[in-house]
Amino acid sequence: MKLNCVIIDDEPLAIKVLLNYASQVEQLEVTGTFTNALQSLKFLQENEVDLLFLDINMPLIDGFSLLESLSKKPKVIITSAHSEYALKGFEMDVLDYMVKPISFPRFLKAVNKIRNNFNDIKISKDYIFVKVDTKKMKKIYLDEIFIVESLKDYVKIITPSKNFVVHQTLAGFTENLPKSQFIRIHRSHTISIDKVTALEGNRVEINGTKYTIGRNYLEKTRATILN
Repeated sequence: MKLNCVIIDDEPLAIKVLLNYASQVEQLEVTGTFTNALQSLKFLQENEVDLLFLDINMPLIDGFSLLESLSKKPKVIITSAHSEYALKGFEMDVLDYMVKPISFPRFLKAVNKIRNNFNDIKISKDYIFVKVDTKKMKKIYLDEIFIVESLKDYVKIITPSKNFVVHQTLAGFTENLPKSQFIRIHRSHTISIDKVTALEGNRVEINGTKYTIGRNYLEKTRATILN
């Protein structure tokens, strides 16, 4: 499956670098490049765009303002020379944040996150079966899980539509989840990394609720979320 990509950056050299990198990844097809966000607006509104490589500091409209103006948002990888905007980027649900100068291995790492994300959504959504009573097994898609909460010998799986209580320890349940998608942040909570909308001090926010990161988990959690 090809991903339609657009590059927006006010530095022509930066666009050239990304074009070169994208040409070496078979699944990427660059359908447009723009040197300012205003020029790109009409294109983004009228065309199907899967992935946007977006700079922040640009004339007329900055990258964040552009994202806020879009009614239909593509997946976004930020490309910026300034690391201080990373937290705001993740608050706006960008999937990765690359700091210039961008190496090809770093570009590949970001693209692999995007490819995995699209594979889960469009091709073969990963799922688990859990026993919700003595006879019934329930299928739960991994990308629907927000939080897994410890209830001593049970866990509560929180999803947008329903919560499920399963007879299993949090440690055992977390061990069976893909480490690229989930991380334990506290003795009581395992979270979906992609569902984090904000990170503030020792707390993460998911679906409007703030969860404390345990002291022993803080360094790893922050590094995972911000990388």
